[in-house]
Amino acid sequence: MTHPPLFQSELPGIELRARGKVRDVYAAGDYLVIVASDRLSAFDYVLPTPIPDKGRVLTQLTIFWLELLRELVPNHFVTAKVDEYPAPFRPFRDQLEGRSMLVRRASMVNIECVARGYLSGSGWKEYKTTGAVCGIPLPAGLRESDKLPEPLFTPSTKATSGHDENIAFEVAAKDVGTDVADRVRALTLAVYRRAADYAETKGIIIADTKFEFGFVGDELVLADELLTPDSSRFWPREQWKPGGAQPSFDKQYVRDYLEEIRWNKQPPAPALPDDVIARTSAKYREAYRILSGRDL
Repeated sequence: MTHPPLFQSELPGIELRARGKVRDVYAAGDYLVIVASDRLSAFDYVLPTPIPDKGRVLTQLTIFWLELLRELVPNHFVTAKVDEYPAPFRPFRDQLEGRSMLVRRASMVNIECVARGYLSGSGWKEYKTTGAVCGIPLPAGLRESDKLPEPLFTPSTKATSGHDENIAFEVAAKDVGTDVADRVRALTLAVYRRAADYAETKGIIIADTKFEFGFVGDELVLADELLTPDSSRFWPREQWKPGGAQPSFDKQYVRDYLEEIRWNKQPPAPALPDDVIARTSAKYREAYRILSGRDL
């Protein structure tokens, strides 16, 4: 099988503001255009093989959630219709259609806002060592993947490279200010609860997720990616069995393969085999279909 080239948007004459592991961000006056590629990162490295439709899933699922949650919290989304983008973007419709959003510029709050409803990932590792997550004490005897008594707000740093690091709320408050920290904590937990309740009706557990907030003028808004398989742990409700790791709608196939081949997690990152690419792409599309009720 011949793999498609690694998608990377190229919009000559338009200012590229940032190129992350997955997204390309372009200047558009008072706005930005965010383009989600099919790039996939694992263990902090971008892999050389793309995951077909991944960028479209990330964009369309984010838009779905932003619309669903709009009455709970304002957001930065303007439109995904390329015809409504500033004129210089319209000739690049082929690159933008279905995988991009026009958004308002926001001054971002400099922490990742993580909500945890279940004990997994770095939270589970910390709990095993300290009995707490981000300094929040938890009952003794919890198992991996157990539902927590109440959802937790566990902020983390925004790392420009490498891993984000979990921090205590007091550290976050010192960084962004107590008022802002209090506001994003309340919003994070409210949005998580609303989204988790909705997802449960579709047979999906949102074990944890991370949000980003920013200010447009004086208005605090939800921004960037939202409740996607890249930013969340989605578990099939009917297969949930505490006491170990859970099957998930994300890049777990990729992580498992990389562990299996004993990659040393140093560059260059290895290419993925066809079956891992196909299964990962299918999982992303399935998450979108189940949650939105629509095919991609």
